[in-house]
Amino acid sequence: MAHANQILHNPLTGQTIRFVRTGQETGGQLLEMESTFRAHSVEPTAHFHPHQAEDFTVLSGELTIRIDGKQLTLKPGHTLHIPKNKVHSMWNNSDAETVVNWQVRPALDTAEFFETVTGLVNDGKVTPKGTPPLLQTALLARRFAHVFRLAKPPQLVQTLVFGLLTPFAYAAGYRPTYQKYGDASVRPKPVQPQQRQVAEP
Repeated sequence: MAHANQILHNPLTGQTIRFVRTGQETGGQLLEMESTFRAHSVEPTAHFHPHQAEDFTVLSGELTIRIDGKQLTLKPGHTLHIPKNKVHSMWNNSDAETVVNWQVRPALDTAEFFETVTGLVNDGKVTPKGTPPLLQTALLARRFAHVFRLAKPPQLVQTLVFGLLTPFAYAAGYRPTYQKYGDASVRPKPVQPQQRQVAEP
């Protein structure tokens, strides 16, 4: 279970997330995090949150945002509100590390989503590009559809394809979540040289 000051580190993207306040502590109203992006991180896949709004405040460095077809650069002290269902992506396009205060309302189980994805990366259960295998992705997409959705392909296509793949994923031993990833902070492990950095949501 997520807790304050728990730290998740993705060695592929270089992104670190520290939970400041979790849904457990705020009655489900808020998940507050401090996220650190390494210099020249890669732009992640565009996505949206169907039931949650996000607020970002840049504490240091610069944060690049793509939203509504426009690219914005936020600097220290700048804030940005992203309403639910708004497609976006964000990364650090600068030469220095970027630190951001990140608030998600309501919390729902976004923390568990981050724990699961980061745990898979640290355990090496992802492709060289840093994404989970297709069968694992199908289960994650269905389990966390209420907190995270990819902008493409169309949602109907995602629902049909992931639904068809679900029984095969379970038969292959995959699960939507894994208890060990929620038991403690995920610690980074060495990354093989052939793995390329990718961005996280």
